[in-house]
Amino acid sequence: MPAKTTAKKPSKENIITAYMNYVLVNEAVPKSVFKFCKENKIEEDEFYKLFGSVAGIQKAIWNLFLENTMKLLSKNKEYHEFSSRDKMLTLFFTFFEMLKLNRSYVLFVLNVDKNSLKNLEQLKGVRTGIKDFAKELIEEDNSEKSSKITKHNPRLFSEGAWVQFLFLLKFWMDDTSADFEKTDIAIEKSVNTIFDVFDNTPLDSIIDFGKFLFKENFS
Repeated sequence: MPAKTTAKKPSKENIITAYMNYVLVNEAVPKSVFKFCKENKIEEDEFYKLFGSVAGIQKAIWNLFLENTMKLLSKNKEYHEFSSRDKMLTLFFTFFEMLKLNRSYVLFVLNVDKNSLKNLEQLKGVRTGIKDFAKELIEEDNSEKSSKITKHNPRLFSEGAWVQFLFLLKFWMDDTSADFEKTDIAIEKSVNTIFDVFDNTPLDSIIDFGKFLFKENFS
């Protein structure tokens, strides 16, 4: 049985920071909890009190990105008066600013496996969070509408918001523009498009967004 180290009791944040540093320095995901704990002088039993596995840390990191984003939104007094469209824009702008601060880590963990779907498993919590956020926005809008005809399907909108996020994430990963300004343009155009679609006035926005995508992918 491996001897215990004289490690101090770690916090969730300590382990997350140690894990991100490990990945960036070694350019590899730890092959085992034992190896990770030994190199960081963490007791395995203390690790398992906070995380069930290495994959559990990965999911927790993405959840923390979203959690910190939501905290920033809640601290913005003006945000609560925004329209649903502007709330969605603010969410995406803030979230991608959060990712920019951790770009090296994000790019690595989303490319570590050749199977892109496997890489996306760590985003399960983010998927739930974004879908719930979008669903709440539409439900708030629907509550202000008296006609069933003008009300929108929250489930459909929430799925659209998630697909939209995945597109933006891929766009941001490939973006080489200064300060990722092209990603900002993509966020604005895509959010305006999806809201215009739900407002039944999609034509101009779809054409504009389509031209943008064509230019970025084929020029």
